[in-house]
Amino acid sequence: MIKQTFCGLMLSAALAGNAAAAEKLTLVLDWYINPDHAPIMVAKQIGAFKAEGLEVKIVPPSDPALPPRLVAAKQADLAITYQPQLHFFADQGLPLVRVGTLINSPLNTLMTLDKSITSPADLKGKKIGYSVSGIEQATLATMAKHAHLDPNDMKLINVNFQLTSALLAGQVDAVIGGYRNIEALELKLQGKNPVVFNVEDYGVPAYDELIIVANRDAVAEPKIRKFLAALKKGNDYLQAHPQETWLAFAKTHPELNTELNKQAWQASLPLFATDPARLDTVRYQAYEQFLFDNKLIKKITPVEQYAVELH
Repeated sequence: MIKQTFCGLMLSAALAGNAAAAEKLTLVLDWYINPDHAPIMVAKQIGAFKAEGLEVKIVPPSDPALPPRLVAAKQADLAITYQPQLHFFADQGLPLVRVGTLINSPLNTLMTLDKSITSPADLKGKKIGYSVSGIEQATLATMAKHAHLDPNDMKLINVNFQLTSALLAGQVDAVIGGYRNIEALELKLQGKNPVVFNVEDYGVPAYDELIIVANRDAVAEPKIRKFLAALKKGNDYLQAHPQETWLAFAKTHPELNTELNKQAWQASLPLFATDPARLDTVRYQAYEQFLFDNKLIKKITPVEQYAVELH
C-alpha cells in the first residue's frame, strides 16, 4: 500500500512537473477563427502544442490591424499577418520578423460573373470593385499591363469590403481582392459560376498569403521553433484526415459549422505550407521589388532584416 501510494505521488509529481514546464505562448490571429487557420486548430486538436511543451493561447483580434502591432509592442509572442503587409512594416521600421508561413500562395483573385470576360484584357471600359487602396490597385494595374490593357481604361470603385454583394447586385463588372477559397465558393453557393483569375498568373509576383511574425528580439526563443514544429504536425494530420478534423472543428466551433466553411476547409487543404518554417528568399525579394516599383514602399529592405528560416 505504501509502495503504491509512493508510486502514485511520484507520478503526480512528474505530471505536475510537465505541466509546470509548459511554456506559455500567445498567438493573435489575423481575423476571427476560420478555415484559413485549420493547421493551427488541428495542432491544438491533436495535442501537438502540448507535446512540444507549449501552452498556446489563440486570440482572435478585436481589430484586424492590431495583431502585428501587439507583437511589435511585445504584448503577444506571435501574430498571423500577410506577406504584403510585412513589407510595409519593414519599410516603416517595425521590429517584426517572419518566422513561419501558414498559406504559401496568394489567395487574392480577380473575379467576374460576366462570361464574356475571358482574360483581364476584356476589362476595358468595365467597372472594377476593390476594397484596399494602393496594393489592390497596383495588383490590378499589373494584371492589366500583362494582358496589354491600359489600366486607365478601367474604372475602379471602392466597394468597402462588400465584394460579393457588389458583384451580385451588378454594381460592378468584376472585383479584385476576393479569395479563391472563400468568395469564389460563396458565389457558387449563391448559384453563380464565377470566372476567376489568379493574380500570380498575370504578372504579379507570387507571395505567401498568411505568415507568422515574431518580435525581432524574440526570434531566437526556443518556443518559436517548438510552435513551428507543432504547426507542421497539425498540417500533416490535417492533410491525412481532412474529414475527421473538419468534424472536430465543427463540433468545437458550432457557430462556424456552415456549408461555406465546410467547403472552404476542403478548398484550403492544398494551400497550406507543408513546411511552415521554410523561407523562399527569392520570392520575398521579388515581391519587395514589385512594391517598390509601384511606389508603395520607400526603399528596398534586405530580406534578412524582416524574414528568417528557423530549423
